[in-house]
Amino acid sequence: MHDDRTLTERRLARVLDQRLRPAVHARSLPLEVSAHHISGEPVPVSEGIAGPYEPVATGSSWGPAWSTSWFRIRGTVPAEWAGERVEAVLDLGFGATQPGFSAEGLVYRADGTPVKALNPRNTWLLIAERAEGGEDFEFHIEAAANPLIFDFDAAGDPFVPTRAGDVAPWLRADGTARAAEEPLYRLTRMDLAVFDRTVWELVQDLDVLSGLMHQLPDDSTRRSRIRHAVSGALDAIDLQDIGGTAGAARALLAPALAAPAHASAHRVSAVGHAHIDTAWLWPVRETVRKAARTVSNVTALMDDHPGFRFVMSQAQQLAWLKEERPEVYARVREKVATGQFLPTGSLWVEPDTNLSGGESLVRQFVHGKRFYLEEFGVETRDMWLPDTFGYNAALPQLMKLAGIDWFLTQKISWNTTNAFPHHTFWWEGIDGSRIFSHFPPVDSYNGDLSGADIGHTERNFRDKGAANRSLVPFGYGDGGGGPTREMLARADRLADLEGSAKVELEGPADFFTRAQQEYADAPVWVGELYLELHRGTLTSQLATKQGNRRCEHLLREAELWSATATVRTGEPYPYAALDRIWKTVLLQQFHDILPGSSIAWVHRETEQAHREAARELNAIVEAAQRALAGSPDADGGEVVFNAAPHDRDGIPALGAVPRDTPPRTVPVRTGLDGGFVLDNGLVRVTVDGRGLITSAYDLTAGREALAPGTVGNLLQLHQDFPNQWDAWDIDAFYRNTVRDLVQADEVTTDGDAVEVVRSVNGSRIRQRLSLGEGARRLDIDTTVDWREREKILKAAFPFDLRAGHSTGEIPFGHVQRPTHSNTSWDAARFEICAHRFLHLAEPGWGTALVNDSTYGHDVTHDVRHDGGTTTTARLSLLRAPLFPDPEADQGEHRFRYGLVIGADIGDAVREGYRFNLAERTVPGTAAVAPLVGVDHSGVVIEAVKLADDGSGDVIVRLYESLGGRATTTLHAGFPLATATVTDLLERPLAEEPEPAVTDDRVPLALRPFQIITVRLTPRG
Repeated sequence: MHDDRTLTERRLARVLDQRLRPAVHARSLPLEVSAHHISGEPVPVSEGIAGPYEPVATGSSWGPAWSTSWFRIRGTVPAEWAGERVEAVLDLGFGATQPGFSAEGLVYRADGTPVKALNPRNTWLLIAERAEGGEDFEFHIEAAANPLIFDFDAAGDPFVPTRAGDVAPWLRADGTARAAEEPLYRLTRMDLAVFDRTVWELVQDLDVLSGLMHQLPDDSTRRSRIRHAVSGALDAIDLQDIGGTAGAARALLAPALAAPAHASAHRVSAVGHAHIDTAWLWPVRETVRKAARTVSNVTALMDDHPGFRFVMSQAQQLAWLKEERPEVYARVREKVATGQFLPTGSLWVEPDTNLSGGESLVRQFVHGKRFYLEEFGVETRDMWLPDTFGYNAALPQLMKLAGIDWFLTQKISWNTTNAFPHHTFWWEGIDGSRIFSHFPPVDSYNGDLSGADIGHTERNFRDKGAANRSLVPFGYGDGGGGPTREMLARADRLADLEGSAKVELEGPADFFTRAQQEYADAPVWVGELYLELHRGTLTSQLATKQGNRRCEHLLREAELWSATATVRTGEPYPYAALDRIWKTVLLQQFHDILPGSSIAWVHRETEQAHREAARELNAIVEAAQRALAGSPDADGGEVVFNAAPHDRDGIPALGAVPRDTPPRTVPVRTGLDGGFVLDNGLVRVTVDGRGLITSAYDLTAGREALAPGTVGNLLQLHQDFPNQWDAWDIDAFYRNTVRDLVQADEVTTDGDAVEVVRSVNGSRIRQRLSLGEGARRLDIDTTVDWREREKILKAAFPFDLRAGHSTGEIPFGHVQRPTHSNTSWDAARFEICAHRFLHLAEPGWGTALVNDSTYGHDVTHDVRHDGGTTTTARLSLLRAPLFPDPEADQGEHRFRYGLVIGADIGDAVREGYRFNLAERTVPGTAAVAPLVGVDHSGVVIEAVKLADDGSGDVIVRLYESLGGRATTTLHAGFPLATATVTDLLERPLAEEPEPAVTDDRVPLALRPFQIITVRLTPRG
């Protein structure tokens, strides 16, 4: 037989795209269209529907960036279309390459009832399932002119700097209106049409067979038989009478579609999904509309497809619908009741899990799970987090404590160096907790169930033989409208088809239950899931990260002092305010906000949200502390509060005492060569005339921290222009060029600190170096007027240490990472995350770097000519990417970091907390005994609050911080009736016996890094 493979397959592609798909709506006539345009913020639906409308024609331009246009469509179904399914085809001018990210619309009836969304690959609207002929209709479309910030499928560089993401582009800086920008879109098709069901079904048949055919080996019998069937079907189609011949063509394809799958075929659980970034290339206000559009789409699809299941994984988005779009939310509740709409994921938003603090992650679970429980009576059992930039090693324990059994992501498939070895596995955290986990081998969270998707899923699945089941999340996200009827048609045809995996529509719980039964002995991955990409997100948009860090610690303070004031004085506990502020902070931890990878609009709103949260939290803290401190005396006495979990300068952890003399810094002495010396009897730091640290000496150990011939606090400037993903990525080659900032404009002292001023290009850096009495920590307070572009600023500390690993703080513990690059896995970790501290040591002695807002670090080591080892730790202080925010990080910044000389892990933990939780001074005379306390230095109290149920019980969350076992006693500073170990939602843990209470004390034993939440019920 002659080889006609290429000829037939190319013929199919052309006929399908150019003839058959257009023939689905071949009989059509134009609609009557009118419009009115809104240049600023969206208006309420009732106002938008009310007009005023003016007639417009197909081809008319509309939509300057971020504006909204309301279109009204009217028409009458022709009498000759009686008995037909009639649809409107409404193409607002969608781009041809993207399923989302650009214009979108939501269709309403005249009474304001939402119908469905319009998206680039979903442009139809049902007018009549079986038309009578002659019926009139009217619909309204709220169309959003969202600009295409960048095009993933663009032939050129999609990461081109743009101002399209600036804040409210229709306003000038002074608040006055700008002249209207050029419209972005043009109405392409606004027609009434007959939907030809037979032609549509033929298109789906050919689409599935074509997709399958291209996944099969060229020489396979099955591929040849499909191609033969397709060739016959194409011959049967009269291109001048497609509707009249489509049925015959389908009959010829039927045998190829009826051939059953092999008994051993891979099994795919197809889960409807639409990944909607809570903010990214659009502001939060647009996400509310994106969620409304997508939910309207999928609930309408459920009406026609009872077997369709759809998951929604961010409680915040549903809460927005409840508050702002109750008519859409009512449909959610309806479909949750039928089991089609599946709340999932257990989180308030899908957060960044590198940067979010431990207690923040707890509250993500608490608020997410509680919303689903209270709204729908659903106890979610999975953590669905397909798209964030790495996963910290505390998460398995947090999931367990939140009642979660399963974890899903696919982001690690984006690794650029090492392929992850498993798709189904047990993930083990730092404490030993294990979670059954799955990475969908489709390598996407926007699947479309195409032949390419399903073929790649089966070929890519790394656990073949031992397991035979995987999950595919399918649906267009981020404005694509979710799953489509075409995807469901593919699922139907792929349920049992020879040559393909078997596809079944179901929910995550169905998949995980069967997968775990099948593969209970899956392999184990221990430790963090490090993403070998997007390392720049540890540093981009410093102001966003600073605001988050500050609010996290303010929330700790607000809960601690409010709980203490309520128990001790009866001061009302601010339940509602704290709940609201927590949700605000959790929202800003979304995985494109906190990492710094959103447009300017998003980050400016985030910074304002953090400022407002901080203002309100400071007011809550001050009110509680005033209630506790008592009345000031005539001498103006002051009470000093310590919110840190360790005693400090005579102030108990979580308590307060009157104090007359504040702690002091040591005076600066003039050194040799125009430099300065800071010496407090414990450590001595020498700063030379260039403002560089030439010695950091531990006087008690008799040891120099810095390597011979090096300087500490060396600011280094690198070119930072990654190959792609500007705000997201730091590529390893950035290290190839560096500029050491060794020249100083000024090196002076005011007696309490050394002040150093440096200039580089258009930027100015001012640092203040100080050392407290009795402290081992040198504080470096830095102010920068940052004007660099595509640069990264680092601070280097070359230590005289042979440290085989660094130890970086993560939520509720720490992880160790090699300082060498022996393997490709080690080499790929050239930028790492640490929260409040990074520790380096060799047996018997170490150092730590602490910070108040830095997350990105790198650690390297080298062997010197003298045989010693220099281990260099660097903090990543600032970046300056140009995309997607061309003004990222520009302007004034203030941040602090510190060098702890002679520190073990316990010292690093303690100094990290102290550095981020400053003492507070309030007029008064009363000492405040801690509400709770522990008697083991390695056990850290992370949160003290009142129970969310309003019972007045005190909730204490603590953890073992050093990586060893600990036995401690929890002391209650009030009469205690009972103590109960709970889950994160403050419910008793069935497997944990109630601890004994003796004299208001509760004995506890903790495993390494174990987290325990205790509910304390006051007596009487």
